[in-house]
Amino acid sequence: MRLCCNCEIMGKERPNPPPRRTGEALRFSVFGLFAGLLSCTIGAAAAGDSASFKTLRLEGNGVRWQVAAKGQQRVLSYAIVAQDVEFAGARNCGKMTKLDTLLSTSQIAPETARAEIAAAFAMWEAVANIGFREAADPATADILIGAQLEPEGWAFANVFYDTLSTEPVKPISRALICLNPEKRWKVGFNGDLRTYDMRYTITHEIGHTIGLDHPSGGGQIMGYRYEETFRSLQPGDVSGVVLLYGKRQPDSIIVASEPASQARHASSVRLYAKRWGARAFTARSP
Repeated sequence: MRLCCNCEIMGKERPNPPPRRTGEALRFSVFGLFAGLLSCTIGAAAAGDSASFKTLRLEGNGVRWQVAAKGQQRVLSYAIVAQDVEFAGARNCGKMTKLDTLLSTSQIAPETARAEIAAAFAMWEAVANIGFREAADPATADILIGAQLEPEGWAFANVFYDTLSTEPVKPISRALICLNPEKRWKVGFNGDLRTYDMRYTITHEIGHTIGLDHPSGGGQIMGYRYEETFRSLQPGDVSGVVLLYGKRQPDSIIVASEPASQARHASSVRLYAKRWGARAFTARSP
């Protein structure tokens, strides 16, 4: 079954900079030689991505969350939508709601879904120098997960990034993941390729939200095709995320992307949309 995500890439025009907040300087600064070398590495890899992984390239620029300084780990927050939300101008995930109906229809307990989502984030965290934590308030989350209010396809991802940044690799500022509540979902594999495993799907979408594209070859979580032959990151997935953020450093100092108390609203800045990718989770041809 073809696993293609229509990942909406959003560029952000920055308003006049607000007063500095704790952690903001780290978020938008360049970390000298370390960041420069990593940026060069990403640029070189993007020019000839392997068949097993591909990084996002937008108008000639790489896209990723701002990396932490050497010896530190960037930790992103995520949350499940708690009420109807709308992102003006977004073509995908522009209107989202709680997962309640989706889970009820598919007979998945909310606590099970939460555990599957956490497990999906944990896969990426286990191999790369990037961490994830669940935010208490969805308004403060870096990555927001919900159900589509206007059902389409299977799953989509939206990425907001700073187009005015002078960095060669543009910093992502927020991302969205939305699932179609009219589709059936499951936990685990059973051979039914028309009902999607939630963990596999969320893991794939997280890959887009942190800067990975679909590779030209198959056999990876980030591949176009939904498979039930593996339920963990494959070598290409690992190579791609390590290229973006470096290898996992267990002793790193944790640096949050933004204070949890700082709520953000998409309507507070001007946005323009750039369509990227193919349709999400298209069905296998007979």
